Amino acid sequence: MARVVGFKKLETLFRKSAGLDLDKSKADRIVDIVEKKFHDLLLVAVENCGFNGRDVIQERDLPITRGFEESLRKFRELEEVVELSDVLKFLEKIPPLKYPISSELEEKLPEYIGALILIVANVLKEVGAERKPSVEDIEKASRILDLTL
Repeated sequence: MARVVGFKKLETLFRKSAGLDLDKSKADRIVDIVEKKFHDLLLVAVENCGFNGRDVIQERDLPITRGFEESLRKFRELEEVVELSDVLKFLEKIPPLKYPISSELEEKLPEYIGALILIVANVLKEVGAERKPSVEDIEKASRILDLTL
């Protein structure tokens, strides 16, 4: 199954950004959260694109907050790479969006995945997760992200 990020990259990003360790048994749930929030961002971008009378989704259509921008900056500073090919494979498995994504935005999508991973990791850290987050911590972080993103 096409995932936006593999275990090794997820593990590296969690360790570098929040000092957390992951085991494979919990990684799938975390990737589920990242993919869901990414899809949510794209769905809002589709609405914004249509509202603004365009027929191609552009970066300005994504509902990005100041905190999200900060996570994008931190992801870039880590000098880690999320593979565009993995993101594009994920886009193929979700229902087609009403509008296509601009090529400029498409190239930046891996950074948005990276930022979402950092956000999940740091929410886990803030909710008091131990060095190895529990299933309960991950579910709590998921509920918080559903309320905020």
